[in-house]
Amino acid sequence: MLIYPLSWRGQQPRAIKSNPYLFFLTLWLCPFGAESGAHERRLLNDLMANYNKLERPVINESDAVVLTFGLTLQQIIDVDEKNQLLTANVWLNLEWTDVNLRWNESEYGQVADIRMPPSSIWKPDILMYNSASEAFDGTYPTNVVVLSNGGCTYIPPGIFKSTCKIDITWFPFDDQNCDMKFGSWTYNGFKLDLQLKEGNAGDTSTYILNGEWDLIGVPAKRNEVIYECCPEPYLDITFIIKIRRRTLYYFFNLIVPCVLIASMAVLGFTLPPDSGEKLSLGVTVLLSLTVFQQTVSESMPITSLQIPLLGTYFNCIMFMVASSVVTTIMILNYHHRLADTHEMPDWVRVLFLQWIPWFLRMSRPGEKITRKTIMMQNKMKELDLKEKSSKSLLANVLDMDDDFSTLPHSHVHPHHPSHAHPQQNNGGFIRVSGSLPPPAEDVSSSFPPGAHRELSLILKEIKIITDKIRDDEESAAIENDWKFAAMVLDRLCLIVFTLFTIVATVAVLAAAPHVIVT
Repeated sequence: MLIYPLSWRGQQPRAIKSNPYLFFLTLWLCPFGAESGAHERRLLNDLMANYNKLERPVINESDAVVLTFGLTLQQIIDVDEKNQLLTANVWLNLEWTDVNLRWNESEYGQVADIRMPPSSIWKPDILMYNSASEAFDGTYPTNVVVLSNGGCTYIPPGIFKSTCKIDITWFPFDDQNCDMKFGSWTYNGFKLDLQLKEGNAGDTSTYILNGEWDLIGVPAKRNEVIYECCPEPYLDITFIIKIRRRTLYYFFNLIVPCVLIASMAVLGFTLPPDSGEKLSLGVTVLLSLTVFQQTVSESMPITSLQIPLLGTYFNCIMFMVASSVVTTIMILNYHHRLADTHEMPDWVRVLFLQWIPWFLRMSRPGEKITRKTIMMQNKMKELDLKEKSSKSLLANVLDMDDDFSTLPHSHVHPHHPSHAHPQQNNGGFIRVSGSLPPPAEDVSSSFPPGAHRELSLILKEIKIITDKIRDDEESAAIENDWKFAAMVLDRLCLIVFTLFTIVATVAVLAAAPHVIVT
């Protein structure tokens, strides 16, 4: 029997009509022709003559069909954390024995195996219980390979979309375990016995690497469940796809920029308050972190069941930056306070001018703060308070001058020495019983008329000038104290927020179950 091309069927080729030698040349080159598979055709006709695909293929009805189940993971397509779904390319591997599909190879031209569509023979109704696909069954119906001893091998590929409980507590350093639960939909364990292939794990020899997830393993286990309604056991095979998120992308695109922004907020405490850019820098860093966190939140899983580790870290850094802005406002407030508007409380003086500078090893130019100097300053302050309670010498002199200027001038006449106060001569020393000069000294000649009033005005002016100088010195000292307190607070915030950033970063990395930068 000769096989002609499709274009030759039903009509004789024009080349053969015109050249009969070409026809004989073709017969000479193909003297035996080609067989059409008569043995396989006869085998299929004999097998399917009395075959019923609804019949369970066992010799004894009490026996169970033993189904060996395996799985080959080809690729992890997507992991949807928001909807908790896993999409994977999987090949199933089902093997069972059909007693109704056996033959003797010697009777059928040594045909050892045939291919048959799964719709023509009995096959187990294996489905994935936790399927989330619209069609529920995502397998492609490939042919079943049937051997002469009745062994059937069915390897349907498919895109499986399964539900997966996602735990993002340690995001982005998280591990996920996604189950793929397979079992018969209608047969119990007495009718269909599911058995795992050797190795008790899925085949990953042809697995294609995923850019976001690293495959740890695909272990499998056989479960036997007995429900209250039925005494028969129901079997299932569960494959656990263990995956680990790759952290390289998240580390360099989320954690490192966040740490850099936090360091910019910390470095703002080294900027002098008089520069005028201290507060604007803090607000700019806060706004940049807010915009960055808004961008990051779009890539993070949206769920309220767990708080991601990265989200906790970002909240801590946001709190730190916001606190730095608040403390910067307090620092600027302290730095620009005046003696006329604010009086430094005692607790501020003790805390920010004595103990915190001593703890931070800070000092003013030409002054070293130690515990001994702190005690001496406290004693000096007590002495100053006592001195302020008593009158100064200049005030006594002014009071005496006021008393002198209030005396009636009619009782004192320069030409009548009899009006002078009595005087006593004591060893060459003149003892005056009053405030007026002795009669031996001519007061009218020493002080011209109106000199007493001029002297009083001069003394008052000197008092005003000295009071002004003293007030300016005290105001400058108070303002310097406020500025030094602001500098101390600035240094304290620099150290505290730097330690907070370092501790928060180290704590996040230490709390993660694994830190693999791959």
